[in-house]
Amino acid sequence: MVSWLSGDWGKACVALTLMPRLTGVLALKVGPMFDGWRTRALVTAATSLRPAFVVFVGLCLVQMLTGCIFTSARPDLAPDLPPKYGAGQGQSAPPTLDWWRSFRSRELTNLIEEAQIANLDIAAAIGRILQADAQAKIAGAPLLPEVDFVGFAERFKNPGLPERNLFHAALNASYEIDFWGKNRANSRAAQESAVASRFNKEIVVLSTIVSVGNAYFQVLSSQDRLRIARDNFNIANRILTLIKQRFDAGTASQLDIAQQESLVAQVRANIPIFDQTLRQNIAVLAVLIGKPPVEVVIKGGNIYQLAIPRVTPGLPSELLFQRPDIRSAEANLASADASVEAARAAFFPSISLTGQGGYESNVLKLLFTPQSAFYNIALNITQPLLDGFRLEGQLELAQGKQFELLKVYCQTILAGFGDVEIALIAVADTLERERLQQLVVKSSREAVELSETRLREGTIDLVTVLQAQQTLFTAEDNYSLARLARLQAVLSLYQALGGGWLPPGVAAGVNVVQ
Repeated sequence: MVSWLSGDWGKACVALTLMPRLTGVLALKVGPMFDGWRTRALVTAATSLRPAFVVFVGLCLVQMLTGCIFTSARPDLAPDLPPKYGAGQGQSAPPTLDWWRSFRSRELTNLIEEAQIANLDIAAAIGRILQADAQAKIAGAPLLPEVDFVGFAERFKNPGLPERNLFHAALNASYEIDFWGKNRANSRAAQESAVASRFNKEIVVLSTIVSVGNAYFQVLSSQDRLRIARDNFNIANRILTLIKQRFDAGTASQLDIAQQESLVAQVRANIPIFDQTLRQNIAVLAVLIGKPPVEVVIKGGNIYQLAIPRVTPGLPSELLFQRPDIRSAEANLASADASVEAARAAFFPSISLTGQGGYESNVLKLLFTPQSAFYNIALNITQPLLDGFRLEGQLELAQGKQFELLKVYCQTILAGFGDVEIALIAVADTLERERLQQLVVKSSREAVELSETRLREGTIDLVTVLQAQQTLFTAEDNYSLARLARLQAVLSLYQALGGGWLPPGVAAGVNVVQ
């Protein structure tokens, strides 16, 4: 059978087998050069059904269609890669793999490392990896032979005959010859999806680390703002005492006392707000590390004690190897390419080998004797003829998915460049904002000290003292917020760069789609 198929008559018969599906095959749009020919073929088949023309077209097109149908016609991929970042300055200093240690906080490091182990979102992402691996194993199963054992013992009686026994033990084997590469393409598509699931897990890990860092910074900021509010409350109370002393001496009025008491109450009213933010962010941290909030105690400290790491990006082209979302989109695109190949190969005949061998006897003790042995081997060829354009629809569906994921890949690259640029701008501007706000705090503190001294001396009016206090309170709070914004900007830059980068010279492991 195989030698017959390898000859010229075999090729002719395969072509004749394919011909009843000419409308489906020719509808693959293999090239504009066949458009007119396809129209004439359809008209001829519908009017006269000339067998000679059908055979001639089949013999001419089988070899050409074989080459055309397996050619992956993916749209061109030409993302614009800028030579550098507009806001990037200085020598390249990409983040290390354990970049969160650069903030020099032992408590933050412990929280992040605990979240990487206990976070449930990361655990769920690992579960999706296991599912994708299992799916890849299922998709690769048709590449191997399938062998089953069949055994039974039967007692039966036919009309007019005595009762008989039948014992059967055999092995059934089947194997689909992947001549057109359909099964290999399906397996490769599933494997690429499994690769994408690993990068998706890295996305979850990076998001979790950034969330832990942001929540911890919020805790420190809330503690600082709470401390500032309490200090300002003490200052306001001290000045209120001075005003009351002046009132007792007859140099201040009841209105002056009321104004200062109003300021004291206003400062005190801010304390519960900061306390609420502090405790809520501790609860957020507890969830991120997989613990109930009541079991988590955050020591915290001073937000100004954290180190501000210096990180500058490398070349934009290097980002394609470092951001897990870009690499996930790349793997999904590779999976779509393989799915298109599988959809193309489905148009061709399915060739399979089946075999059965074993023993069958009416007497149990004679079951495994040479006389009871049997076997059969068969070659099966299945060619879809009329399927209502189902295969063509499947191919167009796969091509549409491929086109979608191609654009998603390009958009992900552009979004990555945009994220880095935005983060670089934020880092530069928040640094300047913090520097200027520090000057405001320094001058405001000096103004309050001078006004308090002159108030004791009785050489200044109360309005000036109140204005100096309010300016200081606002300046110190804004300074704390500026520090928080700077830390968050650095954190967003780490996230935009894809987290920790591999050391120079270490292969990224997955090539960028060309």
